Amino acid sequence: MIRVGMCFAMLMLCAATAGANESSYTDMNTDRCNTLSSNEEEGSSVSLKCRGLDGYPVYFKEGDARQSVFFGPVSQSYLDGGFESFGMFNYVGKKIEWRIDDSGTPVAAILRYFISNLDPETGMPTKALEGQVLVISRVAQPDDESGCVAAYVDALANKDANGLARQVADDMAANFTCGQDEPAFHGERGERASEPSRHLPE
Repeated sequence: MIRVGMCFAMLMLCAATAGANESSYTDMNTDRCNTLSSNEEEGSSVSLKCRGLDGYPVYFKEGDARQSVFFGPVSQSYLDGGFESFGMFNYVGKKIEWRIDDSGTPVAAILRYFISNLDPETGMPTKALEGQVLVISRVAQPDDESGCVAAYVDALANKDANGLARQVADDMAANFTCGQDEPAFHGERGERASEPSRHLPE
């Protein structure tokens, strides 16, 4: 009876593992992207299309020293009018983690943002106070062009922030409704995690 129970438990574990999402990684290198638009005037801005994973593009936007990234074939309205970032100046990391479901479809992307917090004594950004937030995004699909930020994980306040971000991505990103659902922080949130700023078209 014990052997039967052990075999059943192992089968259940294998089944769960087989259905689990997996990770794949690509570089976030804006030097290799195609420029969609740019404005060098006051509050200079740029919009880029970058290579992503297996035909899923990455769209990078920067304005007023703040950055925003969309993943997958998002609609033109999102490319033109969407911007999801943080209140404080920030920049994104160099590596994108894609979460792939059991059908081989990338359903979520995780990207680290570095937050430039100000030293209260000098009023200038300082490395010692820099924040790091893992931003989990829903990846747009050919039959659903809405892709947006779905959740946040403070990378400094949580011991296994990457593991938590993967769990959140797997649990909720695919079913997140852009423009209706509100992304939130998961796990602990420290003082260095800036307040998110979001604008999505109607």
